Amino acid sequence: MKRVFTNVLAAFMTLFLISGCGYNALQTKEEGVFKAWADIEANLQRRADLIPNLVETVKGYAKHEQETLTGVITARSKATAVQITPKDLSNPKAMQQLQDAQGGLSSALSKLMVVVEKYPDLKANQNFRDLQNQLEGTENRINVARQRYNQAVEVFNGSIRKFPESLTNSLLLHLERKEYFKAAADAKETPKVKF
Repeated sequence: MKRVFTNVLAAFMTLFLISGCGYNALQTKEEGVFKAWADIEANLQRRADLIPNLVETVKGYAKHEQETLTGVITARSKATAVQITPKDLSNPKAMQQLQDAQGGLSSALSKLMVVVEKYPDLKANQNFRDLQNQLEGTENRINVARQRYNQAVEVFNGSIRKFPESLTNSLLLHLERKEYFKAAADAKETPKVKF
């Protein structure tokens, strides 16, 4: 009888210790990172979906700006070709590749907006203004999603380094540190457009 009581007590103590070790909390925080990443992907896809309509609208007004339009289309193609899976969030090279592709697209869109300044009729076109507003709103959503993702990564990365979660992670889960979403390498440069 005493042995059964000791075994039951040991089982309850083990369960109590495991529940306080952060096993579930770490997995919940990692899921938070994955959700924040999915929000970024959704907003990047929204931007990619708006670009063809924007380019077609500009084409009608700016036929001789083919180089800029081709640059936007090419940058969109490169940006949508880079696919990141949740497993890649721990891979610095994959994250850098995505950030560079997205930075190239942002740069190409900036050049397109500079070209638009030359065409007052285009700027007055309601369809173009609607697309431009949608794109601007999407860029803001992307920025907010990046910030939320980086916050989720900060919480997760901090958790796998703090005791007792670090012990739980090293013994049971083996979760890897996630990469932050950083600015693209060429994001510091202002786009140059020549007329």
